[in-house]
Amino acid sequence: MMRFVPYLLAGILFGFTLVKAEAASWYRIMEMFHFQSFHMYGILITAIITAVIGVQVMKRFVGYASLEGNPMEIPVKEPGRYKFILGGLIFGIGWGVIGLCPGPIFALVGMGSIGALAALVGALHGTWLYGVLRNYLPE
Repeated sequence: MMRFVPYLLAGILFGFTLVKAEAASWYRIMEMFHFQSFHMYGILITAIITAVIGVQVMKRFVGYASLEGNPMEIPVKEPGRYKFILGGLIFGIGWGVIGLCPGPIFALVGMGSIGALAALVGALHGTWLYGVLRNYLPE
């Protein structure tokens, strides 16, 4: 059980960072969708650059090994597949309707947001539903 403590601490730090950066703010998210502010776009661009650098560091220095020493593999996605576009549209519509990205849901629940609790219940239900229907969906 103690081996999960670093992950818990990293998650708490990540949630704190999201809240302080206002990435969990409904108003900031709506500003982004209405093209009224660069704030959220700046956060997203920073996340993409950080991920690219992180993957390159893993490739060159870590040797694609997880913390447990297991080899990690990043699968290559086939270009031009409609499911990525459909998935992105569904994600974006959900994000726009509730005004909340899945990342900050736990941070907002931790802050006592009832609306985020409802979003978390919906996200968990959607995850369960996907698990039930996964074998019937095109993949």
